[in-house]
Amino acid sequence: MTRRVPCPPAPGPLEAYAARFDDLFSTLAQRRGFREYLTGLLLPRDRNKTLTCLAGTEPVVGAQHRSVQRLQFFLSESTWDHEKINARRVEMLLADPATAPHPGGVLVIDDSGDRKDGSATAHVGKQYLGSVGKIDRGVVTVTTCWADERVYYPLHAVPYTPAHHFPNGKNDPGFRTKLQIGAALARRAKEAGVVLRAVAADCAYGDQDGFRRELADAGLPFVMAIKPRHGAWAYGDQAYTPVDAARALAWHDPDEPGDWSAVTRTFRDGHTTTWWAADAHLGWWGPDGNVRLVVATTDPATLPAQSTWYLATDLPRPGGPRAAESPIQPADLTEIVRIYGLRHWIEQSYKQVKDELGWADFQVRSDSAIRRHQTLVTCAFSFCWGTWFAPPPRVDDQEPAAGRAERGPSAVPSAPPCQLAQGDPRRPWLADALGHAATLLASLDSQAPAHRTPEPDQRRQHRKTHRPLHPGLTNHR
Repeated sequence: MTRRVPCPPAPGPLEAYAARFDDLFSTLAQRRGFREYLTGLLLPRDRNKTLTCLAGTEPVVGAQHRSVQRLQFFLSESTWDHEKINARRVEMLLADPATAPHPGGVLVIDDSGDRKDGSATAHVGKQYLGSVGKIDRGVVTVTTCWADERVYYPLHAVPYTPAHHFPNGKNDPGFRTKLQIGAALARRAKEAGVVLRAVAADCAYGDQDGFRRELADAGLPFVMAIKPRHGAWAYGDQAYTPVDAARALAWHDPDEPGDWSAVTRTFRDGHTTTWWAADAHLGWWGPDGNVRLVVATTDPATLPAQSTWYLATDLPRPGGPRAAESPIQPADLTEIVRIYGLRHWIEQSYKQVKDELGWADFQVRSDSAIRRHQTLVTCAFSFCWGTWFAPPPRVDDQEPAAGRAERGPSAVPSAPPCQLAQGDPRRPWLADALGHAATLLASLDSQAPAHRTPEPDQRRQHRKTHRPLHPGLTNHR
């Protein structure tokens, strides 16, 4: 067998990460393209990460530069399989003790859309786009994200194809709704070995009976939001919306909470807030039904719209009749609120993959090229986690500071391969692959959910062996 030609190494710690994918690429050009694309994604740029930006050329006029054409061919015409690349990435996340899923984590399902003009690009259609908050032309992708109070990362992503792209519209055998794609991705995560406490999703998914049923049939418990006015059949004056059910619960004041229980939520920056949660009755839904309706709010008296959750879950109530016969571990109100609170990590993930890694900046039209770009973005995201958790370098391994030259300004020494940012940068830049290690976590939302007591002993021991997290990311229990 012909010996492989060595590939020019990627800068800094990126090379060790990229080398783990080399056997999935058949040519030197593919291995080099993989490294160049990741490097371009990780470098902080002042403009959108289009192909010309990734290659470091001028916009528009640099489109014909050979480095841009090389990346264009790598993305659109080359023969590598993005599914195999993503499977390897997920396999690496699951094998690393720092990022391995555990039974206390949550699988979050959501979709996100971004504007794309024209009609020749795959998956483009006039549909609701979350990034702009209205109906417009663009591409929507359904994604899954695994999260706990400490780590979150994307698992799988599939673009949604509007019905007009198919010969027979919605009746075409190839057409799939976002709900069908989401359920399929949840099953794929389970088949890949991802362990979890429950699936979490917003009301776009939680309102759909068929979607919840698909998850239940797959053995995946869920905690999902439903709309406040989600209607249910009821007799006479019984509650027929979640708001009606919440208002029917007894409440006097914090000293006499009636049907409500206090739930303390601890956030990443250390501050705590007291929420109130209760099991409510809505039609066939109840504390001991196949589906529970849990209401969580900051004020049971007024049920403010911005801080009230109406949650549907099939997790049994502790001590209830379903707890003994169900294969699912029971969950109290505090646990249910914690699970849904983790759903918001996917919003933070979207901010970083879009704002810093250029998720929506692709300038390709084919389905395969779009999926390849998205796969490469998630690879860059995962690389940052690996760098973040890497052990600190030894002092004697670091380069000595460069002295002042005989003439001209003093040289700036390169940062050690695994040096972490010591403070929040002005923008949430992810990494400088040419010197600085990942700064992915430097500007997380201060409202992100905080740590709870870890369950597996292995994860507890692992945290003791690593240095403390970034000052702004101290674990709070």
